[in-house]
This record gives sequence, C-alpha cells and structure tokens, in this order.
Amino acid sequence: MVDESYVKYYSDTWRIWGVVAVPDYEEMGPPSYIARVRALVNQGRRLLLELPNGQIVTVDRSEPFDISVGTVLLVREEENHLEQAPAELWPNSPWVGVVRLKLEDVTVISASGLWRTVATNPDLDYREGYTVEADATSGILRVLAKYPIRDRDLPELDESVVDKFEQDVAADGITFDDFGGLPQVVARAKELIEVPLRFGANLARIGARPTKGVLFTGPPGTGKTMLARIIAGQTNCKFYEISGPEIFSKWYGQSEEILRLLFHRAGQQERAIVFFDEIDSVAGQRADESHEASRRVVAQLLTLMDGFDSDEHVVVIAATNRPQDIDAALRRPGRFDWEIHFPLPDLLDREAILRTSARALSTTGEFPFRSIAQQTKGWSGAELSAIWREAALLAAPDGPGGRSTIIAEDFVGGYERVNTQRSQVARDSLRGGPA
Repeated sequence: MVDESYVKYYSDTWRIWGVVAVPDYEEMGPPSYIARVRALVNQGRRLLLELPNGQIVTVDRSEPFDISVGTVLLVREEENHLEQAPAELWPNSPWVGVVRLKLEDVTVISASGLWRTVATNPDLDYREGYTVEADATSGILRVLAKYPIRDRDLPELDESVVDKFEQDVAADGITFDDFGGLPQVVARAKELIEVPLRFGANLARIGARPTKGVLFTGPPGTGKTMLARIIAGQTNCKFYEISGPEIFSKWYGQSEEILRLLFHRAGQQERAIVFFDEIDSVAGQRADESHEASRRVVAQLLTLMDGFDSDEHVVVIAATNRPQDIDAALRRPGRFDWEIHFPLPDLLDREAILRTSARALSTTGEFPFRSIAQQTKGWSGAELSAIWREAALLAAPDGPGGRSTIIAEDFVGGYERVNTQRSQVARDSLRGGPA
C-alpha cells in the first residue's frame, strides 16, 4: 500500500516539479515519481512508462513484467523499485489543443508544443483544424472553436477588411467598345461570364451547370484585368479585385479568414465578380516544399468555390500568365474549368487598339495607324497604349504655350520612345538585369 500522506503530498506538488523530493526522507520514504504503463515490448521485458509531462522512460529486466498497459506506478529510482499506485493518482486534468489528424480509431492533437493521441470520439462532430478540449482518459470532451486557436492576441477581422478589395468599376466609364482588338476573346468572355450573370435564372430552368470560375491566361498587358472590369461594369456587378499576394496576412489563419469574409460579402450581392490577378502567386502548386500559408490558402479557396450555390450569382475570374503554376485542383470541373486565352494582338488587333486608345484623347489630323501597327509585331495591348501616353508628354510642352492636342508627329515620337524602352529591357534581360 502507498502511504496516504505521501500520496497527498505528491499529488499536490507533481504539477510543479514532476519529480518530488520529499523533505522528511526517513519518515516519508525515498524520492519517487509517478508514471503510467504505456506499452510492453521485447516480449514483456521492457516497460515504456509515460510521465505526466508526456515524456517516455524505459525500465528493463530479465524476466517479463506481470503488469498491464494503463497501470499507474510509483517508481523509486534509487532502489529500482516499481509499486502499483491508485489510478486516481494519475493526473487527468483537461487540456486544450488543435486537431491535426483524425483517423477512424485515433486522433492526433497538437497541444502545448506536444503531439498527443486520443481515441477518436464517434459521437462528437469535429475535424482537422478544430480547437478542442480533451483529457487522457476520455479523449476529446467538446469542441471549443471551429478554427485553430492562436498563442497570441491578433488584430480582429470584420467585414470592413473586404472594403479594400471592392472596386468602383462604374467610375471607369469603359465599355466593350473601349476594348480594342481580340473580338473572339471578348465574345467568349461574354458567353461564359456576362450571360450567366444576366440570365442565370434562365440557365437554371434549362438545367445547365452555371459558370463558377473562368481563367484568363496570356502574356502580361493583353487586357485580362481590363476586360474583367468591363464585364463587371456592363453587368452592374460588385467587383472585388485581389492583386497577387495582398491576400496574405502575417498572422496564422487570417488569410483564410479574409477569403471567407470576401466570398461571404460577394454572396450577399445581387451579382458579383471576384477577380484574382496573378492567381499563380496566391494559389500555386502545392508540394512538400510549398509554404504552409500558401497550402492553407489554396485549400480554403477550393472549399469556397465548392461551397457557393448557383443562385448566388457569383463568378470567380482569375488571371495569370503562368497557368502551369496554378494548383491542379483549381482547374477541375466546377472550379476554373473554363479558360480564355488572351494572345498577343495580330496586325488588325494592333491597329484596332491604337485607334480605340485615341478615342478619349484630343487629337488633330490623320495618323499612320496601319504603319505603326505593322512595326509593332509582338507588342502587347498595354505597350501599344503606352505610345499615346508618350505622345501626350511630347505634345503638352511643345511650343511657347504648349499644345492641348496630339498630332501625328507626337504619335510617331511616342512609338519611337516606347520602342527604345522595349529594346533596352530586352538587352537588360539578355545580360541578366540592368547595368
């Protein structure tokens, strides 16, 4: 039997020291520590003992131990003596942790920097990422939160965090007529995006699967973002634009929370477009070397795209010039299963872009649109539009009082400036960077 005064002293103090040095050695007995049999190995001749702090120690002897797993023991190190103790002596205080793995028979929980395993509770609804309360005997007792707890106070998130992503596309005042060239691209975008947003009810009555996500691919400067904004404006949509990695937060779990709030806001609108620019920087291929935050964001995006219903009238558009870098799961049916490629403009497209870009400007005289279009093979729409910005910079200070209109000479000069800049960038690229 274990002396009751000894047991009380030990149970009151083990949480602080783990191994107790009893003050009155002769009266109270030699120093001991409490342990529980975790397993028997080596044909029963080795005990694996679990300490209250989670550490494991071993005890060996030549003959098999006659003891069962789960037995609570008092271990006297100096005498190499094991003594069975009352089961109540083993601490069973509940602790808090985050579920990291849930299997049919066992659940792995991260708590206080340690991995703990408990029997899976089939009567409790919980999953990976939940914060739970558990103890060593009963396992998981209850769910405290459906998200991982954090070890520090973080800035609170609310609906206002979505405000910075909402863009006033109506203020742009641009229409499909302002999108020069690429008529096949514009027509396809109208089919996949404008029609579902305008006539979603008709599609539902027909029984057609609505468009959830459309991927815009193509080189930089080919008008992917511009067309997305035009569609939003022409369909009277709320437009939420996320440019590259600005969705990421330095705080654990807040990137996913921002996405949840954003999709929740979009789902409350009559019509909405969620636009991800440079989606490859947000949702790249998940691999062993991928950053954990990136993997979590991809998983959250998949969940959100699978979660919203067709009657919410939300379409997700993503743009990238590196489609091969996007996580493959995002390109499966029901997510970004439609793709529109934006090629570099051909001769007719280039001439159309040059003419369209001039509409909002004050110009005088005839311009050599065809000649410049012929000299700009391989140029993007953004580079062609830059000709007019350079032309304006040449016109404004020209003469004693400057000019308020662009003439053909400015247009040609603008082309030469942009062409020189492109050539310099190409040379720098070959050298590995600017000198």
